[in-house]
Amino acid sequence: MTLIYTVLQTANLGEIIALVAVILFIFLILIKNVRVVPQANVFVIERLGTYQSTWQSGIHMKVPFIDRVARRISLKERVADFPPQPVITKDNVTMQIDTVIFYQVMDPVLYSYGIENPIMAIENLTATTLRNIIGDLELDETLTSRDVINTRMRVTLDEATDPWGIKVNRVELKNILPPQDIQNAMERQMKAEREKREKILIAEGQKEAAIRVAEGDKEAAILRADAMKETAIRESDGQAQAILNVQAATAKGLKMIKDVQADDSLIALKSLDTFVKVADGRATKIIIPSDMQSLAGLAVSVKEMLTDIDTSGKYEDSQSQDKQSWRD
Repeated sequence: MTLIYTVLQTANLGEIIALVAVILFIFLILIKNVRVVPQANVFVIERLGTYQSTWQSGIHMKVPFIDRVARRISLKERVADFPPQPVITKDNVTMQIDTVIFYQVMDPVLYSYGIENPIMAIENLTATTLRNIIGDLELDETLTSRDVINTRMRVTLDEATDPWGIKVNRVELKNILPPQDIQNAMERQMKAEREKREKILIAEGQKEAAIRVAEGDKEAAILRADAMKETAIRESDGQAQAILNVQAATAKGLKMIKDVQADDSLIALKSLDTFVKVADGRATKIIIPSDMQSLAGLAVSVKEMLTDIDTSGKYEDSQSQDKQSWRD
């Protein structure tokens, strides 16, 4: 400070202005050569045209007029979407396939000096790798083997981009577009397959319904047979019980007749009662045993005797009345 103050005292105004201008120029140059590197970024520094260093995130200062920032590189993962590439399958079907690549710069120096245009190189490498892989597959395998294709492409591209300081993290087949006639054929095939599954399901449903109906008819027939069997058993049991009851009553009646020691006249009267019940007017023919015929004759004789007795009594009464009238 003392030196600057002494210089200012001895210098004239022009010299002071020139000195201030020089100081400001130096200050501006120093400010301009200060660099702040953002997070997830690196600066590649060259000194006199050759690689000097790689600046990481933070504040740095380069030598004026000697060092320069050759390249600013982002270390974030990037996405490269390439246009559809024509490829031919093993069964000679041409289709369009576009890919998406996720990559990341791992070595800024190799990325800066390893290849002139890394993205174009990756695009061309992707196209050639895809053609090689698809050329070994048929159309159906191509449509159903996306994971296999993605894995093989990632491994191949990762190995090829190592000298460039690039790491390929993921490769995806974005679209697979077969020719229009192939698409139409695939749609018809899919429609036919769905119709086939529909008919199979309908047939299986009808079969299941028929089986259920048959099983229901079978169970119903079994239940009806069991019911008829149970009915017949119960009816036969009822008839057998009724016969047993009648026989028991008959046996009890015979036992009672035997116990009272019925004579022939009582038996004859019971026979007459039975005859009356039999000849109630509904039978057209009646077969009467011989003993019943004699009993019937006996009944007629008894009736005639009773009739004669009644007639003689009436005659005597009439005569007595006549005699009384004559007397009067």
